Amino acid sequence: MIVRRDTSSRRERIVAMLREQNSVQIHSLASMFGVSTQTLRKDLNFLDAKGVCTRSPGGALLRLGALSPAEETIDVRRKRYADEKQRIGRAAAALIEPGESVLLDSGTTTLQVARHLNAAHPLVVVTNDVGIMNELAARESVQLVFLGGTLRRKNLSFYGTQTERALEGLHVDKLFLAADGFHAERGITTHYEPEALLNRLMCRAASEIIAVADSSKFGRICLHQILEPRAISRLVTDAGISAEVRAELARAGVGVIIA
Repeated sequence: MIVRRDTSSRRERIVAMLREQNSVQIHSLASMFGVSTQTLRKDLNFLDAKGVCTRSPGGALLRLGALSPAEETIDVRRKRYADEKQRIGRAAAALIEPGESVLLDSGTTTLQVARHLNAAHPLVVVTNDVGIMNELAARESVQLVFLGGTLRRKNLSFYGTQTERALEGLHVDKLFLAADGFHAERGITTHYEPEALLNRLMCRAASEIIAVADSSKFGRICLHQILEPRAISRLVTDAGISAEVRAELARAGVGVIIA
């Protein structure tokens, strides 16, 4: 586990350097990080495959426009596309039947799903998001299951080995999955590796995966892939989604709901 986190941290720092300098060299990176040139080649090949950079002799060049900007703070994300997120949350909540068990991923859009749950419907809700927990704590009709772990203050959610273990043995009817980036070919992605790892486990625990994302997420590619678009059954989004993306998702068998 330690090696995985070190690798992720190093690659994130390399991405930051690419953004600042537009290029990096393997030998200088090896000296900086204290790892072998072979390890750095693997890192750059990984980032090349993710569409972040283009390999060059002895290093790599930033692939302009391919990678989404750095992760925004939760306060910024709550304000951006607020109206669209409310509509998406309302439409997504309407997909939940009384008595179902649902897993709400962390995020400002999934928080809106929680806020629009039918108060009269008995439900089981599983989440790792502090805001969602606070929203549903007083709802007597909701059996609330909170996944603990290590708090990431940047988005007020829990991740890590304890969170992953808490998911073991759980099964839910529906997962509502948020995303930092949504690309018709490269799939649903996120900036934070532990979030991607946890999201993959969430997907395995659900009978149906429903993505909730405002249209600003489309075309963005973040460092860590969660899953391919064809793995989700439905997407709830706003009218800003392009006809081209809708057509691509339809070919992948994804039902698109416009809120």
